[in-house]
Amino acid sequence: MSYIAVILITLFISAMLTGSEMAFLSSNKLMIEINRQRYPLYSKLTDIFYNNRQFFISTIFTGNLIALVVFAITLAVYSSADLMGLTSSSFLTLSIQILLATIVILLFTRFLPKLIFRLNPIRSLNIISLPLLVFYILLYPLSRPLYKFCNYLKQKLGYENSLSPGELAIGKINLDHLMADQRDIENDTDEIPEEIKFFRNALDFSTVKIRECSIPRTDLEAIDIEEDIEVLKSRFIATGYSKILVYRENIDHIVGYVHISALFNSPEKIQNVITPISVVPESMTANKLLEIFTKEHKSIALVVDEFGGTSGIVTLEDILEEIFGEIDDEHDVSDLIEMQISDNSYKFSARLEIDHLNEKYNLQLPVGDDYETIAGLILLHTEAIPEVGEEIVIDNFSLKILEASKSKIDLVQITIDAS
Repeated sequence: MSYIAVILITLFISAMLTGSEMAFLSSNKLMIEINRQRYPLYSKLTDIFYNNRQFFISTIFTGNLIALVVFAITLAVYSSADLMGLTSSSFLTLSIQILLATIVILLFTRFLPKLIFRLNPIRSLNIISLPLLVFYILLYPLSRPLYKFCNYLKQKLGYENSLSPGELAIGKINLDHLMADQRDIENDTDEIPEEIKFFRNALDFSTVKIRECSIPRTDLEAIDIEEDIEVLKSRFIATGYSKILVYRENIDHIVGYVHISALFNSPEKIQNVITPISVVPESMTANKLLEIFTKEHKSIALVVDEFGGTSGIVTLEDILEEIFGEIDDEHDVSDLIEMQISDNSYKFSARLEIDHLNEKYNLQLPVGDDYETIAGLILLHTEAIPEVGEEIVIDNFSLKILEASKSKIDLVQITIDAS
């Protein structure tokens, strides 16, 4: 075999082993589990490496060392004759050989493989899993003693791994990378997998504000503290709710809530069964409120705006829905209208969230931090409750009010201007 062939083969082997090491160390539990679901055949090979994590690293190190030694020796022998013809100095010849070998090793067996394999570690390992297994078996007699020796040194030096041999950590950065890897898949399919939605929600949870997941003021069920207890009982029966807010004078002065179980004691007045309610600003993050709920063993809070007025309420279920998706509870309304009338016309309940409609119907309705629903979008532009039959034009959308009351918008027809 020619010297050039040996040089190229050893460079390729070293590059492959270096890249596989980078891919292996860049992987995590999430990536590995998804790989098992999508590519069960490849995962059977890669699982051999993950289940013998430290020994696999020793094998890569041994193989890489052998490949680089053979490369350096072959390059020195191959280039000696040509370099001796250029200079008679042995020192200068050796210096040129070292410089040349260093540049080639750093570029082709260090920098480029790590850069390429880090882009998609799991896919890279899948591609080279079979040749890696061959090297893993061939180098076993050499790497096994090295592995034993390293373990012996670690025991003597008192070194302990923070992770068990088969355990791989996962963090937010890993999830960010996973979501980036999934963008192409999402663009090619009509529906995003549920597990991807789950991880996306988990990533965004720390930035979700309470105003985004609270039940709006117009949908609250509340009763005046001076009302008769029989009126409260009738309200529980009519609504089917387990909790009803109690206010003094108006809804901006919430004093607490009554749980239906409190009526079992046959109270004479509403004041006797009021449970205090926590008050939180609508600008608070959902994860912060979740900590408060957990610490105080609460499941409901009153949400107030910057002026101290009632903005709505938020429950534990509302917060969990931001991660896990829709959870049926007593405040969910099953008769919200979603109807596609034609290719460019839709009929929607104004309470529907714009993010949901954009995702489901690919509408690309304008989104913003100041509103979540169609009603919020309309009110941002009109600054008042529009009349029934009124049309509001926003960008290339025409929104016609089909049903509305003095206090809220109920039903809207959206038409997309195709021109």
